[in-house]
Amino acid sequence: MLFAVFSIPSHMAAEAHSGTIGDHVALLAIKSMIKDDPQGVMASWNHSTAIHFCKWRGVNCSTRHQRVTHLDLSARGINGTLSPSIGNLSFLRGIDLSFNGFSSEIPSEIGRLYRLRELSLRYNSFTGNIPTTIMNCSDLQLLDLGFNHLSGEIPSEIGHLFRLRELRLDVNSFTGNIPTAIMNCSNLQFLDLDSNNLSLKIPDGIGSVSKLLTLDVSGNIFEGGQIPPSIANLTLLNELYLIDCHLGGTIPDVFQRLTNLRWLEMSRNNLIGNIPPSLCNSSSLIEVSLSGNQLNGTLREMFLNIPPSFSVLDLSSNKFFGRLPSLSNHSSLKYLILSNNLFVGTLHNLVCSNNVSMVRYLNLGNNHLSGDVPDCWEKWSSLYYLSLENNNFSLGVFPKTLCSILPLEYLDISGNNFRGNLTEIFMKLPLNLNYLDISRNHFQGTLKLWRIPESLQLVDLSSNEFGGLLHEVLCSDGNKSIQILNLGDNKFSGVIPKCWEKWASLKFLNLQNNNLSGEIPSTLGFFMPSLEFLNMHGNKISGRLPSSLMNLSSLKTLQLGENKLVGNIPKWIGTKLTFLRILNLRSNHFYGNIPQELCYSSLVQILDLGHNNLSGNIPRCFNNFSVLSGKVTNSEAQISCSYKAGSSYFASDSLVTKGREETYTVILGLFMLLDLSSNNFSGRIPSELMSLRELKSLNLSRNRLTGNIPDNIGDMKSLESFDLSSNKLSGKLPMSLSRLNFLSNFNVSYNNLIGSIPTSTQIQSFTESNFFGNKLCGPPLTNGCVEVKVPYTLRDQKENDGSHGVDWGLIVSITLGFVTGFWIILTPIIVNTSWRMAYFRVISRLSK
Repeated sequence: MLFAVFSIPSHMAAEAHSGTIGDHVALLAIKSMIKDDPQGVMASWNHSTAIHFCKWRGVNCSTRHQRVTHLDLSARGINGTLSPSIGNLSFLRGIDLSFNGFSSEIPSEIGRLYRLRELSLRYNSFTGNIPTTIMNCSDLQLLDLGFNHLSGEIPSEIGHLFRLRELRLDVNSFTGNIPTAIMNCSNLQFLDLDSNNLSLKIPDGIGSVSKLLTLDVSGNIFEGGQIPPSIANLTLLNELYLIDCHLGGTIPDVFQRLTNLRWLEMSRNNLIGNIPPSLCNSSSLIEVSLSGNQLNGTLREMFLNIPPSFSVLDLSSNKFFGRLPSLSNHSSLKYLILSNNLFVGTLHNLVCSNNVSMVRYLNLGNNHLSGDVPDCWEKWSSLYYLSLENNNFSLGVFPKTLCSILPLEYLDISGNNFRGNLTEIFMKLPLNLNYLDISRNHFQGTLKLWRIPESLQLVDLSSNEFGGLLHEVLCSDGNKSIQILNLGDNKFSGVIPKCWEKWASLKFLNLQNNNLSGEIPSTLGFFMPSLEFLNMHGNKISGRLPSSLMNLSSLKTLQLGENKLVGNIPKWIGTKLTFLRILNLRSNHFYGNIPQELCYSSLVQILDLGHNNLSGNIPRCFNNFSVLSGKVTNSEAQISCSYKAGSSYFASDSLVTKGREETYTVILGLFMLLDLSSNNFSGRIPSELMSLRELKSLNLSRNRLTGNIPDNIGDMKSLESFDLSSNKLSGKLPMSLSRLNFLSNFNVSYNNLIGSIPTSTQIQSFTESNFFGNKLCGPPLTNGCVEVKVPYTLRDQKENDGSHGVDWGLIVSITLGFVTGFWIILTPIIVNTSWRMAYFRVISRLSK
């Protein structure tokens, strides 16, 4: 008995010693599968016993047993694979490997850690399914696997984790349904399934998880599903996020029970109907976003009952109508976004409300508002963002109190019917203003950009009626901090000024469609090293391109079409402007060959040289255009210029495609065009051109091209518009044309083409005029293709039957030839004695 009593501690000590050795070995096994440890976190992890593993960085142990209880390697930049040996750290209660670069699958051995309470593998690159063995960790309270590359279905066994409080599986690729077994996790407080591929619907029984504080199932595909009314039972809910879920139906009128709800976001769905009255009875609400739905109705009743806690209200992109409400009873409102709706009437009721001093953000753009803009903006003392764009406002006098809003940073009144002269207003702009857009109005008169705020970074005055000399606009003050300047589509005249040293910060310059003349000054290329976008399209600019423009090495677009420029296309466009994406020199007087160096601009996706006097052959090196050929992928729909953190300004271009001129902005970055039309190019169409597989529009019409159309034209599978009309092309139309499935404009008229037109759904849909002036036949032409045959005779029939008669003519010819030859040789031998004796001597010698 005494032996047994004293043997217990030694036995336990032996087990403890064995356990510590096992932890040591397991930690070293984990380190062995790490490929990169940039911060040297594991530098002390080694076989030496000089430093006990409980003192290693990232390792915490229990005091009593000296066993590893917590492993925290979060945000260390570690890359590698998580070793299965982690399952041998049997005393682990917490694992935090978040914000690293772990990859491969999550080891199933984690399921052996029955003491585990917290597992966070967030922001890694784990792949594969969630191991079902993890559900054996019945003490688990936190399971965070968000921002990985996990896939498959969420295991139904997750319902075994009765103590689970936080489940975060956001931003993965999970599929299938939300398992109903989650409803068994009765202690769950945070459920985040955002940005997966979950489908079907939100479970009806979600309301049974009554302790939920946060529910986020945004970014899934609940096609046709509706918001379950059982959410009324989630009375403790603070945050509800149902963004971009493909949800339909109406919003259930259940908010009178959700008295703790503070954040409600249901934007970008297909919700219909009115806002339920109970929404305004949720006295704790701070932020409500219902944008991007099909909700309708007026807002009068809603604004009468909005709780005083409201701070953010976003109802944009819906179908709300009627007049704008007053804000007099909503002193806590800071952000009001009502853009893209059907509101009518004037601004007076809203703008002249009391208690608007807290409002910081007001967006009323894209409605049907009208009338004058009231001059009572002095009450909006906190406003920094104001957008009234695309309405029907008119303006007699610009409201001076608008300039008294000192915090104002963003002002957009574009796309209205404002009129008048703004010279004095520009002298009184708020000092913090950095964005000013008054484009697409009817402002007029002369203008001077002087005494403008130093903070101003974007000025868009385009599409108005401003006039006068451009020199007075640009050269009347000191240096400018403006990065985006758009003066296009006005009535400015005179020569382009030389004072560009004042505009050293400029990234975007648009002077298109004015009455500017003279040459491009060389100073434009010397003083704006950051310029990315230069547009002078549609003026009367003359002369050659100054070589100083080669210094604009950051240039992405060079748009000089519809001018009077002359000379050769400079070689430096290709060798120096290597970031060019758009080169538009259309409708000028350029001549000579296209320089081979132009092919160095490999990022070009829009090249328009049409309507010039260019000649020579089309360069074979066009296949170096890596974007057009698909070697470099372009995923940006817009070609934009960033002018401050998080803000961009979109470029636009007027392009002739499918027979008509259109302006592209939103999808400009996705458009691929090559236009060499109306020049004097000769020679064959290079087959290398067919490697431009991303090209959408190819126009080589009205040149002097000869030869056949390349047989591999069918490789250009993205082609939508193809024009070869008015050339000297010959031969047949290639059969590969039938593979151009996206073709919606096709013209080969007035060439020397022959033969039948290839058959395809697209080609036969075009009109006859697209094929005129050739010797083509077959649909869509009315003249069918006729096979020409030699007249059929009796002799042909005998030859075809194989019954050939005796050819007497041939026999007579052979006989006459033989007799004639025989007597020609024999006659001299008989008549001439010497010939006869010579003949017999030869015969005698041959016989020997």
